[in-house]
Amino acid sequence: MTIRIGNAPCSWGIEFASDPSYPAWQTVLDECSAAGYTGIELGPIGYMPEDPAVLAPALAARNLEIIGGVVFRPFHDPEKWDEVMDASVRTCKALTAHGARHLVLIDSISPRRAPTAGRADEAATMEQAEWAAFRDRIATIARMGTEDYGLTVSIHAHAAGFMDFEPELDRLLDEVDESILKICLDTGHHSYAGFDPVAFMDRHIGRISYMHFKDIDPEVKADVVANRTGFYKACGQGIFCNLGKGDVDFPAVRQRLLKAGFDGWCTVEQDCDPALPGTALPDARANRDYLKSIGF
Repeated sequence: MTIRIGNAPCSWGIEFASDPSYPAWQTVLDECSAAGYTGIELGPIGYMPEDPAVLAPALAARNLEIIGGVVFRPFHDPEKWDEVMDASVRTCKALTAHGARHLVLIDSISPRRAPTAGRADEAATMEQAEWAAFRDRIATIARMGTEDYGLTVSIHAHAAGFMDFEPELDRLLDEVDESILKICLDTGHHSYAGFDPVAFMDRHIGRISYMHFKDIDPEVKADVVANRTGFYKACGQGIFCNLGKGDVDFPAVRQRLLKAGFDGWCTVEQDCDPALPGTALPDARANRDYLKSIGF
């Protein structure tokens, strides 16, 4: 059994294919390697080169490999289905070109949900027909990734989307077959939503195929929940802190993974603002050092 630790472009503030504030993809690879990681996620499709003849040598030169990729798109919006499908197909092709395993599906931030991030009792919910169509869109991509591309596909709960709170995640897991849809547990988003990621692991460890390591500052979380602060402002207040500085019990997370014989990647994701240059590399190093200190 081997647990490997990677990182992801979102730790450098990369959320979309391009933005003037973003560092170059080569810089992200350089800093990921310098911080002590041997794997990195693809990031949003289009950020890194989609031609493996360009990307593969750059990875090899830095002793990095692609772990997986995320489709962070509006699964909740039927009018954006073509966008979701395009991103999914391109991501699947890019992952298979590099021998990567993990395809992670995330419902992106919704204007209906962003104002109530972290507050399940106030969040807008879907009627049955809307939910069924939403679920089926997720299942369609999951089946495609699994059956057409041989990937391990997982669902990732994310603050301010329609797959956020634990009851929604449990409902989806009940309604979509485990053979095509596993779980990518993001410890930070689970905490932000008001639930205990370790307790969730105790219930679902057999279906967890991949982990995202993220921590939550408890003081910021309490403040943004009490003041009904929206998702984006909460991010600006630093709700996602360095690992080991927040309320996620990472030693307990490690214990659960070891007990289950987890074999594979756990990826650090510390969402940050790319407009604050010079913070990503020190944070990446600090996060890697913390994980080493507790046995990862």
